[in-house]
Amino acid sequence: MKVGVLYSGGKDSSLMAIILKRMGLAVELLTANFGVYESYIPASKSAQALRLNHKVLNLEKDILKKATNIIIEDGFPSNGISYIHSKVIEEIANIYPIIADGTRRDDRTPKLDKNWIKSLEDRKNVQYVNLNGFGFRIIDTIVKDLFKIEIEKSNEKNSSDYEVEIRFLIEQEGYSPEDFFPEHSQTRVIGFKKNK
Repeated sequence: MKVGVLYSGGKDSSLMAIILKRMGLAVELLTANFGVYESYIPASKSAQALRLNHKVLNLEKDILKKATNIIIEDGFPSNGISYIHSKVIEEIANIYPIIADGTRRDDRTPKLDKNWIKSLEDRKNVQYVNLNGFGFRIIDTIVKDLFKIEIEKSNEKNSSDYEVEIRFLIEQEGYSPEDFFPEHSQTRVIGFKKNK
């Protein structure tokens, strides 16, 4: 059975993809893009390193614009990122019977409400899975022997997160992205460790 895994190229979405692949599912990695910046390139490189199929999910720029407006109005990114994430998951649910992402228990954003997820599954007759039972430390424990990982200051060259294109729109609106997004590190999977 096919599963569409929302993919950033980081350790969480990579782990989810490998778990599902090893369960025998036909995994296709999907990175959302809104036509503002080619933010999917780092994820594409990570997918290639893991020898997994990767596709760019081209979505309407209006979704990105609305998320950016929410972030500017709120003064922080959580609600805008969760908005964009729900729209992307809805789009994937139109194509795949199983949808997955790498969101985990202690992520602050994106967060999907349990009732929203149940509604999605019922409305679209799909199944949704994430790493919600996994915390940050257990993910690190699991992936340390599985993947080769680069950790760098997050920027448009090493990240395929929604944040990359949102930053471009925020700047176009005359704001400084640093006022909304604190400096942080980005992990990117660059391959498997030997014998994995």
